[in-house]
Amino acid sequence: MAKTKIGGIIQNTQLAAVRVSGIADRPGVAAAVLTALGQNSISAQFIVQCIDLASQDHIVVCVDRDRADLAFELVQGAAQMLQARHVDLIREVSLISIFGPDFRERPGIAGAMFSALAGRGINIFAISTSISTVSCVINRQDTQAALEAISETFELP
Repeated sequence: MAKTKIGGIIQNTQLAAVRVSGIADRPGVAAAVLTALGQNSISAQFIVQCIDLASQDHIVVCVDRDRADLAFELVQGAAQMLQARHVDLIREVSLISIFGPDFRERPGIAGAMFSALAGRGINIFAISTSISTVSCVINRQDTQAALEAISETFELP
């Protein structure tokens, strides 16, 4: 079976994830969390937000691991103001991305990537996509297995 050609893999193994859940959906939720980080010179390298069926917001933000404690403290402050139900910190995560070209015109790429990871028993904490990338946050200890699974699944340059 022919492998699907992709442009390559990008990884960042030096991240931590701050997760906020159970915030009543309303304008300004993401702004409160991300402004708290930005005002303290912390860059969010990955952001995903969703609203569940109970109209509760959930946000995952990845930051440099060396800024994790401050980021967690700042997000906890914003979460308290927003009356979030839960905030936690995962200290060692990796961001793994595959990139195009033109994933929007090639169905099945995300499914193939996530099937490859699942086949290795790799859990995904968060997913984000664009027209040319598929990204996910995983446990840092699973990085090498994830890279091997992706390399076996796709044709790389």
